[in-house]
Amino acid sequence: MSMSRASRSQERLVVVGGDAAGMSAASQARRLKGPDELEIVAFERGHFTSYSACGIPYWVGGDVEDRDQLIARSPEEHRARGIDLRMRTEVTELDVAGGRVRSRDLESGAEAWTSYDKLVLATGAHPMRPSLPGIDAPGVHGVQTLDDGQALLDTLARTAGRRAVVIGAGYIGVEMAEALINRGYEVTVVNRGQEPMSTLDPDMGRLVHEAMEGLGITMVNDTEVTKILTGADGRVRAVATEDVEYPADVVVLGIGVRPETALAEAAGLPLGDHKGLLTDLAMRVRGHENIWAGGDCVEVLDLVSGRERHIALGTHANKHGQVIGANAGGGYATFPGVVGTAVSKVCDLEIARTGLREKDARRAGLRFETVTIESTSRAGYYPGADPMTVKMLAERRTGRLLGVQIVGREGAAKRVDIAAVALTAGMTVEQMTALDLGYAPPFSPVWDPILVAARKAVIAVRAGSAP
Repeated sequence: MSMSRASRSQERLVVVGGDAAGMSAASQARRLKGPDELEIVAFERGHFTSYSACGIPYWVGGDVEDRDQLIARSPEEHRARGIDLRMRTEVTELDVAGGRVRSRDLESGAEAWTSYDKLVLATGAHPMRPSLPGIDAPGVHGVQTLDDGQALLDTLARTAGRRAVVIGAGYIGVEMAEALINRGYEVTVVNRGQEPMSTLDPDMGRLVHEAMEGLGITMVNDTEVTKILTGADGRVRAVATEDVEYPADVVVLGIGVRPETALAEAAGLPLGDHKGLLTDLAMRVRGHENIWAGGDCVEVLDLVSGRERHIALGTHANKHGQVIGANAGGGYATFPGVVGTAVSKVCDLEIARTGLREKDARRAGLRFETVTIESTSRAGYYPGADPMTVKMLAERRTGRLLGVQIVGREGAAKRVDIAAVALTAGMTVEQMTALDLGYAPPFSPVWDPILVAARKAVIAVRAGSAP
């Protein structure tokens, strides 16, 4: 039994989860309060801390040579900063009323209770694993942690066959398909959606579909996987749909992730519609003054729709951690929400989105206009001027920007940041047309593609709002 709260002179902060949100919170709290004032104990069930999960596909694909390049800070570095970091230790129970957590050492099996004055939940998310026959067979991999990435690479190293099937075509599915192509595999992507990248509208997803096929990836859309078939050795041998079997020496799950909140749910903490923890602006768990949560295990406010959503991104997790650490360390900070910005790529095709898709806007009860324009990344006469497609949604009558999607070559994706700022500021498309953006022929046409789309959206809003 650990020392009780009453018998300790300093406060104890317990952090559950040792990646971006958890260790950012611990580090920020330590900057504000020294070891004499605040004891910090952190639990991590894996082998690694403070790493870039977003970089795993590029490590698997060979763009990043060494796993350690993805690690921002090692356990030893955290300990040197006065954080009692306990690796390979899983928290198995939260006793909120008693202010303590039960943990289990995964190497020895030893269990212990640790009391806390302040608690941070940064338990992350886990890859969705559909309840299919054979889903747990050797050779079937989710990719969420460095341990997952290492397990996949180990499978690739010892598997003679060169056929891979990716189930799902979200960000991870698309990025892993490209990684496996880079590894020399024949890749088939089986996707239940109409087009890959369901974070885009289908018309924009079609552009991604064409680029994937151009890379040599076989895309199978509008198709449900029914089971994973195994061979005599028990290993995966194929992925089956209702009508077809796709041979597979390795299977990667790219269906998406769910918040890892079983502990929180069992402890009676509030969860949202997506099973993520609900917090206030200070990232405190609602109704609990001394418990904070951040990263992939929480739901956040969408500033455009006004609704809670679950978005698993390292950018948010690090910001959550900074806010939590400031508050747990005696300061004050808030996280106001997100607009849903994300970028990715397939080979040299860049993919970006922010704000609402058409179906998001409909679900929020918004009336809107959409426009799509074709432009180029540079002045048309300048070498390397690649095509770019921009889709923009604007609210009818008010002209408020609701969302932007961009698909194009070099220079396309990061243009979405202009739209992300405009969304955060609540700008109208008419206000956007006056933005003073940087121009020179090597960087954009005289009218940047974002501004061309905004001008067209102004016309659509005026026409749609006419009596």
